[in-house]
Amino acid sequence: MSKMNLAMLCDFYEFTMANGYFKNGMYKKNVYFDVFFRKVPDDGGFAITAGLEQVIDYLKNLRFYEEDIEYLRSKGIFDEEFLAYLRDFRFTGDVYAIPEGTPVFPNEPVLTVKAPAIEAQLIETFVLLCLNHQSLIATKANRIVRAAQGRAVIEFGSRRAQGASGAVVGARAAYIGGCVGTACTLTDELYGVPAGGTMAHSWVQMFDNEYEAFKTFVELYPDNPTLLVDTYNTLKSGVPNAIKVFKEVLLPMGKTRCAIRLDSGDISYLSKKARKMLDDEGLTDCKITASNALDEKLIRDLMMQGAQVDTFGVGERLITSQSSPVFGGVYKLVAVENDAGEIEPKIKVSENTAKIPVPHFKKVYRYYDNESGKALADELCVFDEVVDDSKNHIIFDPNATWKTKELYNFTARELMKPIFQNGVCVYQSPSIQEIADYCREQVDLLWDEVKRFENPHSYYVDISERLYEIRSILLSVHKM
Repeated sequence: MSKMNLAMLCDFYEFTMANGYFKNGMYKKNVYFDVFFRKVPDDGGFAITAGLEQVIDYLKNLRFYEEDIEYLRSKGIFDEEFLAYLRDFRFTGDVYAIPEGTPVFPNEPVLTVKAPAIEAQLIETFVLLCLNHQSLIATKANRIVRAAQGRAVIEFGSRRAQGASGAVVGARAAYIGGCVGTACTLTDELYGVPAGGTMAHSWVQMFDNEYEAFKTFVELYPDNPTLLVDTYNTLKSGVPNAIKVFKEVLLPMGKTRCAIRLDSGDISYLSKKARKMLDDEGLTDCKITASNALDEKLIRDLMMQGAQVDTFGVGERLITSQSSPVFGGVYKLVAVENDAGEIEPKIKVSENTAKIPVPHFKKVYRYYDNESGKALADELCVFDEVVDDSKNHIIFDPNATWKTKELYNFTARELMKPIFQNGVCVYQSPSIQEIADYCREQVDLLWDEVKRFENPHSYYVDISERLYEIRSILLSVHKM
């Protein structure tokens, strides 16, 4: 096969269902699917949505080629008319989504697809793949960045990522979550995420001594060079040799911007010692970068210990979200249009109540306190409901028949934006910098209690009274 076609990146049962829909005439029926998740990674208070741009590119280019159709024919189970239908297949549906970089919460739709049954079914795997992976990494990056308390965080994880795509779009997601750059050159080339780096231990080892390695590097790259000082002995040779080279090469050129990197040992202790050594030699502008299997908890501890670190390079524990490596987004049918074009809500019932989704074609409102500007709650409403934020408003806890929350003095904003209409993309994707800036602004609108790493405050995500009634009726109809 000459080229991988992402249209074929789907679970095989999506093709068998699509073939069935075609044969029984249901393939033209419009259906509604929601993408949502049930649990925040690392038991955090919120997640960051990312990956929409890749979903858009996928849907724009979705089609099947002759070699794909020949493969399906070779399975011996697909109808020839269905295979002929795939030959002219294009996405013709609607998509609504919460923009990338938005803090999101369990059980609310991050993306909704309205499309003919076959189209909606065949895109399930790739849509989930994009949103699950990048939302996971953006969420982890945001935790790490918040732990760093204003110190810069750079994504360093390409060589430990799960495959090339995991490295490239993972670095993109990390930037959305708050990292200032990446070590991945391809992510810079494709998406404009600033790429940078220092040197490896192998550079130092290639020279007869550490001093010559440092001197050569600084002469080659005199504009803000970073020297890796732990190849041999950090405090006895690494830092002293870095100081010597900076003073001999950079200062005569009038340059003071430079840095050292610590990649092993006790980062807190070494950074304090190194900071004093640099300052005593007048190199107060020299920054200290730290790496070596860091995550938000280690960084938080370093900050509590007064570590003198200006920049953190975070690799494997970020790019794989090692402590919580799965973002459990799901793709569930929530409504079907009948022959009259009316939307009929659908529900999946489970003995595990946490797995019962909210039915119907919905919109999501976020309510902001007019005094503080902070986000108060999110509410899921039926698609044609309109909230009047000039009046007090009651929202219902979908998991407790008796619990409500009253809001007052608030502003209501719809979160979901139209992305595709009748198969045409109507959304202008922001630049990666605009998404990252937007993410930072939106996270700042959350209460600090929601942003705690341990036992965060549960943010309210409730449903409208009308949606509550619809859900209750469907549950009673399907009562086991």
